[in-house]
Amino acid sequence: MDVLRRRSLLTAGLASGVAGGVALAGCTTADPRPADAKFDPADWDSVRAQFPLDPDVVQLAAFVLAAHPKPVRDAIDRHRAGLDRDTEHYVQTHARAEDDVRQAAADYLGTAPESIALTDSTTMGLGILYSGLKLSRGQEILTTEHDFYATTEALRLASERSGATVRRISLYDEPATANETEIVDRLRAAIGPRTRVVAVTWVHSGTGVRLPIPAIGQAVADANAGRDPADRALLCVDGVHGFAAVDTGIDDLNCDFLSTGTHKWLFGPRGTGLLWGRSWEALAALIPTFSGDGGAGAAFTPGGYHSFEHRWAAREAFEFHGRIGRDKVAARITEQASQLKEGLAKVDGVRLVTPVSPELSAGIVCCEVAGVDAYSATVRLRSEYRIAASVTPYAQQYLRFGPSIVTNPKEIDRTIEAVGKLT
Repeated sequence: MDVLRRRSLLTAGLASGVAGGVALAGCTTADPRPADAKFDPADWDSVRAQFPLDPDVVQLAAFVLAAHPKPVRDAIDRHRAGLDRDTEHYVQTHARAEDDVRQAAADYLGTAPESIALTDSTTMGLGILYSGLKLSRGQEILTTEHDFYATTEALRLASERSGATVRRISLYDEPATANETEIVDRLRAAIGPRTRVVAVTWVHSGTGVRLPIPAIGQAVADANAGRDPADRALLCVDGVHGFAAVDTGIDDLNCDFLSTGTHKWLFGPRGTGLLWGRSWEALAALIPTFSGDGGAGAAFTPGGYHSFEHRWAAREAFEFHGRIGRDKVAARITEQASQLKEGLAKVDGVRLVTPVSPELSAGIVCCEVAGVDAYSATVRLRSEYRIAASVTPYAQQYLRFGPSIVTNPKEIDRTIEAVGKLT
């Protein structure tokens, strides 16, 4: 309570520029953030130049744990220097920094800052979500066979605590031929009267399939017709590989909760993320917050002292993407992913796993190369062709690529040619 009271008093003082009778020039709204005259957000070469990534490597795995663009690096360095120089004073004079991050995230997502809780990762957000949901014995959690460990484990723990059961379904048999009608119909048929949670992943990191979340949201809404609020099915989404790769406002997704990290397609500070909620009434808070009066979402922001230089620099990540344009970023990713899929599909010995349709995919492109396991393929691509790819982190391993704002069409052509030489 002392922390919250002190924050509240300091915030009030910052509003007038005075705390304890001393003018505070270091509050976030007054931080020096000089514009970089060399950065042209309309020029993709200029965008790429903001990253210190090795220019000799085709960076098709940068989304796994993102590099920081210059505005983010500069913000991290600025905050770190301030914390090292006069730690307590810098923390106090940046009492509203988290509010600034929530506002920047809200501006990017087209939502209210009160809807956003700040986390350290997608996994933390999922843990807060599924541990905090008010579930009871007799209720059901409906999920899929396509989700990542963080979701499946969080749901297992939630089931053990609450007594709610977990049921998994398959939304498609073959990822390459998945279609919206099949996915939505399977999920619609699986929702039962006891289903309280529908837990899905927006873009599957193991196949590249992008679920039609708005249509799924409508199916959930249809199932909720006539239900009491306490029995209404809640659509909860792991959104990490759609976030900043797809041009969709969060309200348009028709979901109830979405957890994501910002250190993937947004190229935000490593160790940062957010949990968005349309309404927080279905959740119980688990970890005391230090965020004070920042709104409903802030109450679910875990307290404690964090790596503040990274958390506060998330603001610059949202602003960097905003300067380029969410629509332009998504179009750039789609263009290259489509080019890569079309090219790989023509290579003898290569089986494309990800759907060709951009409506059912995003930035992730997965494939198999005949006679070459996925790990060996990544080793050869890097050592022989200077191409960075990754392996899907599942029992079924595929060769995985991720075109993004740090790659270009020429590099995609280079990659297609290199993969052809692996067979």
